[in-house]
Amino acid sequence: MEYDELGKLSPFHLDVIRETVNIGAGNAATALSQLLGSVVTMDVPKAELVSIYELTDRYASPTELVCAVYLRFEGEISGNMLWIMSEETAQELVNILVKKDLGDLLQDQIDQIADSLLVEVGNIVLSSFLNAISTMINCPLPVTVPAIAHDMLGAILDLLAAYYGMTGEVAIISETKLCVANNKNSLGGHVMLLPDPQSLSTLLSKLGVL
Repeated sequence: MEYDELGKLSPFHLDVIRETVNIGAGNAATALSQLLGSVVTMDVPKAELVSIYELTDRYASPTELVCAVYLRFEGEISGNMLWIMSEETAQELVNILVKKDLGDLLQDQIDQIADSLLVEVGNIVLSSFLNAISTMINCPLPVTVPAIAHDMLGAILDLLAAYYGMTGEVAIISETKLCVANNKNSLGGHVMLLPDPQSLSTLLSKLGVL
């Protein structure tokens, strides 16, 4: 499927995609609430299909450092999935996690465990979204061990393309807003699903979109 064909999708078709990612967000919120012992909500204000060539311009400054937790999934559909956020948001999330689970720590102690905490939460978020997709299409989607990167978004996308050797031309992007009880700020980010070539057509077909 070429990207220009995606412009022909009706609002109803896009609603199916949004419904799927909203289920994933709800699952993620439930899992994170259990992890933190606090009420957690995750809203998805927007979900859309975007050309991968527009990602770096639309979702981050070319020179802005971001934090990305990523993994790869296989099965009848395959591809890469990332949860990206600004470095400032990542640090705020780490502080919330430390306060909830570990109490007062010195900054150097926090720095030593920050990536592990982010990977744990990122794995929950990404797995929740993938489980929602897996359930909707009735197809298992095994995943790799998640990893984390701190770099410019374009560099991270290039790394994934080089490492896995394949990248489709269209991404499903879900804006996310994570709220933890008693924390006044919502934590913004984006979940990016980058299907391999041909996998997007298969996914949309199984969702009843095509």
